[in-house]
Amino acid sequence: MTSSAATSSRIPVDIRRFPWIKPLVADYAFDYAKVSAFFAGDPRDARAWREAIARTQAHPRSRDAIADVLQAQQQRRGGAPRAAVEAAALLRDPKTVAIVTGQQAGLFGGPLFTLLKALTALQLAERTRAEHGVPAVAVFWIDAEDHDWDEVKACAVLDAELTPHVIDVGQPPGANAGSVARVTLDDSIDAATTRLASLLPQTEFTPALLENVRAAYRSGAGMADAFGRWLESVLGERGLILYNAADPAAKPLAASVFQREIDRAGETARLAAAAGEAMEAHGYHAQVTPQPGTVALFHLNSGRDAIRMQSGDTFSVGDRTESKAELLARAKQAPQEFSPNVLLRPIVQDTIFPTICYVAGPNELVYLGQLRGVYEAFGVPMPLMQQRATATLLDSNAARFLSRHEVSLEVLRAQDEAALNALLEAQLPPGVDASFTEATQQLEQRMEQLAASVKPIEATLENATRSAFGRMQDDLKKLHGKVIQAAKKKDETLRRQFQHAQAQAFPGGEPQERAIGFVSFLNKYGPTLVDRLAEELPLDMGTHWVVNL
Repeated sequence: MTSSAATSSRIPVDIRRFPWIKPLVADYAFDYAKVSAFFAGDPRDARAWREAIARTQAHPRSRDAIADVLQAQQQRRGGAPRAAVEAAALLRDPKTVAIVTGQQAGLFGGPLFTLLKALTALQLAERTRAEHGVPAVAVFWIDAEDHDWDEVKACAVLDAELTPHVIDVGQPPGANAGSVARVTLDDSIDAATTRLASLLPQTEFTPALLENVRAAYRSGAGMADAFGRWLESVLGERGLILYNAADPAAKPLAASVFQREIDRAGETARLAAAAGEAMEAHGYHAQVTPQPGTVALFHLNSGRDAIRMQSGDTFSVGDRTESKAELLARAKQAPQEFSPNVLLRPIVQDTIFPTICYVAGPNELVYLGQLRGVYEAFGVPMPLMQQRATATLLDSNAARFLSRHEVSLEVLRAQDEAALNALLEAQLPPGVDASFTEATQQLEQRMEQLAASVKPIEATLENATRSAFGRMQDDLKKLHGKVIQAAKKKDETLRRQFQHAQAQAFPGGEPQERAIGFVSFLNKYGPTLVDRLAEELPLDMGTHWVVNL
């Protein structure tokens, strides 16, 4: 890590240094021309933004209808902040465009990257208003139709000792039986919030934070609505619009998409698969590999039934069979019974909203690149794609440690002491390491000479000499290890500093932004955390920011 491009409070890290960053994601940020065939434009190009705005404004949408849906959702959650209400009303204006992002409805708001996604969308909307002179709003799509309860039921926080703890809300009514939107929180949420209160270090911000958490996550509330209310309390004053994608009232706005997917069954899967093959031909990895005959829809009944083509004009819907005519009639008359899968969700999203840009995480970006042909087939303008802000939040002690000792952020990920040993070894007096190196070299030279000189006496003595040399090498290594251990004891401060930084940056070996709920950081830094992140995180892609808070 270097600090040459750093401000006093942040340090840039090239995302290509992280092993989890896929080649397509790196090229998108640093060499867009290589991936341009898969996307609608380079988000760093002002002309691409102008073209996206023009395409989106020209495309017809039911603007009043979606504004009505959003208003009803805001009221159902207990009333959104004024800025969010005004932003939703702006969607009635045919000139208004949207920056959209989204995530599953995770417990207590989910990981830090959820907050980073939303902030990126808000910053892009602000920049769009300033640079292009058009009304622009930020929309957060709550993916409440997901059925994987295990992915949303838990949240990890750090205690006062920086030990991560997972809080689990258990199995309230509806869990694992249908979409997350159908889950109603019961008394187990009270136990979860009580545990949250016991684990979070007490700060001046804790009482107000817990009050807001309990107001959102309470018995009787829907999981998706609780998530929406909580995120509204954090970012609603900045104008963030929360949209529950499972709302039956919004499904008629996507009925035409559902009908077309049934009418041309298999086309979406075929186009996405072809794009995936093209990606692989370019040396990338396809994120989604749909099977032939897949219909990119689920039918919602007591559960979520996959729909697949059969022979002729018949389809399997779960364990039953229906004709195309029956399915088309159902999609027209009862669109609330249908839900898009991962391939069709973006098409539904951008049919409903005037999206000019979607803020994506790394894995999302890859599968979205498989959908350009799908957008064209549905006649929906494909938006630009912006990589979300990515960051690690450190306290001043940890940030100073990294800078002072020039420790690369990524070496903290390994949950062993290799990086610590290397750091401690670098702190040893130069003569110690040089002496070990010289001793090893001289021993090897002398033992080679000895082996050569005893061989004429008896051939087996050469092997005996080499075995003795191996034991001596082992003894030297053990001695070297003892020296390192002595250095560790001598410099416990350095060890504590290393472990302090490691516990924050990679709790349990996972990147902080994926592992720890943003509720943990709001508790530590208070509401100004949002202001600081908005100030400290540029919209440049390809850089991970280590932010000193």
